[in-house]
Amino acid sequence: MYTGKYAGFWVKGVVSFAAVWFPAAAALFAQADVDTSKVYSLHEVVVVGQRPAAEIIPVQTLSGEALQRLSAHSVADALRYFSGVQLKDYGGVGGLKTVNIRSLGTNHVGVFYDGIAIGNAQNGQVDMGRFSLDNMEAVSLYNGQKSALLQPAHDYASASAIYMTMRRPAFGDGEKSHFRLTYKTGSFDALNPSALWEHKWSKHLSSSVNVEQLYTSGKYKFRYAKKDGYDTTEVRQNGDVTMWRAEAALFGTLQHGEWRAKAYYYRSERGYPGAAVREVPGKFKHADRQWDDNFFVQGSFRKSFSGVYSLLLNGKYAYDYLHYRSDPRLDVATMYVDNQYRQQEAYFSSAHEFAFFDSWKAALASDFRFNTLDADLQDFVSPNRYLLLTSAATSLHFSAFHVQASVLHTYVHDITRVLNAAAGDKSAFTPALAASYQLGSDWHFRAFYKRIFRLPTFNDLYYTFIGNKSLQPEYTTQYNIGVTYAHSFGNALLRRLDVQLDAYYNEVENKIVAIPADNQFRWTMINLGYVEVRGVDATVHGWWQAAGVQFDTRLAYTCQRAQDFTSPGSDWYGGQIPYIPWHSGSAVVGGSYRGWRLHYSFIYTGERYESTANIPENYALPWYTHDMAVTRTFQLGAARLQLTAEINNLLNQAYEVVQCYPMPGRNYKLIIKVEL
Repeated sequence: MYTGKYAGFWVKGVVSFAAVWFPAAAALFAQADVDTSKVYSLHEVVVVGQRPAAEIIPVQTLSGEALQRLSAHSVADALRYFSGVQLKDYGGVGGLKTVNIRSLGTNHVGVFYDGIAIGNAQNGQVDMGRFSLDNMEAVSLYNGQKSALLQPAHDYASASAIYMTMRRPAFGDGEKSHFRLTYKTGSFDALNPSALWEHKWSKHLSSSVNVEQLYTSGKYKFRYAKKDGYDTTEVRQNGDVTMWRAEAALFGTLQHGEWRAKAYYYRSERGYPGAAVREVPGKFKHADRQWDDNFFVQGSFRKSFSGVYSLLLNGKYAYDYLHYRSDPRLDVATMYVDNQYRQQEAYFSSAHEFAFFDSWKAALASDFRFNTLDADLQDFVSPNRYLLLTSAATSLHFSAFHVQASVLHTYVHDITRVLNAAAGDKSAFTPALAASYQLGSDWHFRAFYKRIFRLPTFNDLYYTFIGNKSLQPEYTTQYNIGVTYAHSFGNALLRRLDVQLDAYYNEVENKIVAIPADNQFRWTMINLGYVEVRGVDATVHGWWQAAGVQFDTRLAYTCQRAQDFTSPGSDWYGGQIPYIPWHSGSAVVGGSYRGWRLHYSFIYTGERYESTANIPENYALPWYTHDMAVTRTFQLGAARLQLTAEINNLLNQAYEVVQCYPMPGRNYKLIIKVEL
């Protein structure tokens, strides 16, 4: 069924993969010349280096203790502290949480866990709320792409990217095992225990096992105006979440290289509380339920050969199950839905870097990804997708000047169970160019250009009664100029200051939008939109010390004008696109003294509109929250005990991130952590 007429696809795939895999094979076979029965003496090597240069591409990172100190318990919570980010939160505790970066849309954000992409071919969205910070070492946000050359082709395939890095075990002299038990409890009947075990099996092999369970009723009070005009108080219902997560990983080191392997399992059952409409309290029950099972295994291998050639191999298999049910007998605002979806993904990547000279490097990478989607929908076409990505990149570094260029080729081939239901093949080249200049030791100036697109998802193309197989990819063009300043001040009150400032202009073409068809439950996907985004991102990070007190400050600010130029004849032509504030920002202050730590954070989202019609009826007021936490650490023999008390939304502000989805008011959390 899938052969014959598709022979051209396989020929292209074999030729492309041969070009990048044969250098790896040659390098591996070259190692066979070493006589492993002999002992080789190596002379002492002294490595002298300077502080790493600033990134050529704008990046924001929260890592280590700074990440753990935030009033954040999922990756979605942490991302709120980055500039240029808009987080859509549908209902607080258990609601879906998606990320929009620089107003390009959720589907233009790549999400990577330990360097390997988290995919969702069904709708292109990754729920950032399901990734816990319990075992996370760092969360980074890149606009454009990473500056590194040795990376999979998939890393070049999105307009922006979020990188999550799992904590890697680190052992002191004589240490073999680490244990950590954490228990969190607080408002909304929250119970959240977790355990971590790290073990050093040998000099070159270590492991990590992390398990976590979460339950919350999701019930909290909120205020809203009834249809007859007066305010009332209700309790958010059907927002309960029960979740289990388990991760196990192996970490290995080898001469001039490393490898890691991971297994991940996530299971949850949750209710969706739905919109709080202005009606008689209790009329809408919002009884929608969702069950998720997510499993993947992945591995990565990295090695340098003779300092000239470096190899990176990645592989992954993922299985995702989703069951969604909505019953109009319990909620009159919905139609009956009881559907199950199953996705599978296989992914392989080979990346190669060549260091021709100290100032010139080049890289070649090729990725293959295969996705399937099955559903019990009527007349569902059960699509399969073959995606081949091939990238070529080079960088030149002369003294203070650094330039990097890359080009990505994307080839997509879909097949379906139903004859002639598949979208046509897609093939495109997309370039990127970045440059930076270092002035002295503190100042760096940078700029980049990138052209990229996002493919229509399976839902866009094939969803029953909605999909449109003729959809074209949604293209974005990005321009960015920026400057960074970093300086250490010795023993002064201000020990170090880092500043980043970036101005950008983005265009989105062929934007995929949904329009209603013959009734409210049938929509059609079409290419219609055109959006222009102009903005400025700024971050300031300072480290201070005085009289034994250490504290750090972090400020982030974004100013954006994101205009919809889709329909020249529309009354709303050139208006701000929905949910994009003109101004937003955050502030974080933390201080420590003799085992005590005080943490304060502030998040602000300015005025915006909740619809493409920029009229007073759709105007949304600014909102802001204050969060505080106090931590005390005790050393009890070989054990380390840490107690944390948190107060979130300190002023009990009533606010909505998404219209009619009220967020929690003042809430509390207690965290007990024991490390051995």
